[in-house]
Amino acid sequence: MFTEDNNPEGSCQYHPSGPTFHDGMKEWNCCKQRSHDFSLFLAIPGCETGKHTTEKPVTKASPSSQKATPIGALNKPINANIIKQTDGTCSRCRQGFFCSDHGSPARPLKPATPAVTTEKGESPTSKKKIDLNEPQTCRNKGCGKTFKEKDNHETACEYHPGPPVFHDRKRGWKCCDVYVNEFDEFVSIAPCTKGWHSADPA
Repeated sequence: MFTEDNNPEGSCQYHPSGPTFHDGMKEWNCCKQRSHDFSLFLAIPGCETGKHTTEKPVTKASPSSQKATPIGALNKPINANIIKQTDGTCSRCRQGFFCSDHGSPARPLKPATPAVTTEKGESPTSKKKIDLNEPQTCRNKGCGKTFKEKDNHETACEYHPGPPVFHDRKRGWKCCDVYVNEFDEFVSIAPCTKGWHSADPA
């Protein structure tokens, strides 16, 4: 407890910005102090000093509030300046992911593309010609083998059709529901599905 009479400058030691919790790691954003153990994380001393206060600290809010948008406003053009403000602020916003610090970034509407005119003899979709004897690398998850198209068949490839899962020191494949702790064990999890090799990225 403190009183206004006994509250000199420097009597409070605190962290000015909030924590980040990711994959079992706890980190203070202001001083980048980290810990896996929550009790040790809470014991990290504050990196700034000041006076005690009863007011809640002000966190940096999103430049745009999370209010409901009227249906008529959805058809209006999006202000490019707003998009540029959120694009450069953090890596999550630049990648288009939700960011708790900046809210959900506004998605720009794609401008209408003019119709593409093709000359006679050209097709709008170009198909890649593949030599049957040309070595290719399979892009299926968990395979990565080199194959020739002439040797490809419906059971030639062993792969994982589902995505990999990385959560709290556990690694595994969603498709076969196998999870391990070590990355080397994760890499050696046997594929659960057979099919055709594919040189096209999934």
